[in-house]
Amino acid sequence: MSEVSLAPGRRLSEIRQQLGMSQRKAAELSGLTHSAISTIEQDKVSPAVSTLQKLLRVYGLSLSEFFAEEHKSNEPRIVINAADLIEIGSRGVSMRMVHNGTPNHTVAMLLETYQPGSTTGDKIKHQGEEVGTLLEGEIILTVNGQSYPLRAGQSYAINTANPHSFSNISTRICRIVSAHTPNTF
Repeated sequence: MSEVSLAPGRRLSEIRQQLGMSQRKAAELSGLTHSAISTIEQDKVSPAVSTLQKLLRVYGLSLSEFFAEEHKSNEPRIVINAADLIEIGSRGVSMRMVHNGTPNHTVAMLLETYQPGSTTGDKIKHQGEEVGTLLEGEIILTVNGQSYPLRAGQSYAINTANPHSFSNISTRICRIVSAHTPNTF
């Protein structure tokens, strides 16, 4: 079976094994439980983005490198079709990353969709800056414990080293376009 066809949990398992690391060691280094890593690697659950980032940090990979492995090509693409966007979200939050196939890019762009009642969950924290614009709906952006209600047409700019999360407490879908630098995805 080629790496391209592997489910995310199975790919995480192979990467960990290639590094010669046990599940217990990966759990210790990532701050996750051994049980959580086992469940993820068996593809019984899809990890939240923050959980995936914790594991990939231990493995020395960014999200874009992890997902680019699935979409390797000889030449970076200029035009990326909607069907080629890379889904990195979970639990009612779709985060589709625009990626041209090269792991060496300095900015990440996401098309985000939040179903009613969905949230990014745990506070996200990573190096860099993020800017975004709400295209549709409403969202609550929480940064350092302070909540900011945003509506369609409004934008935000945050230092992503500060713990932050997004929650759609409305009954409508929310859509956001965002860019992140440096590329931590």
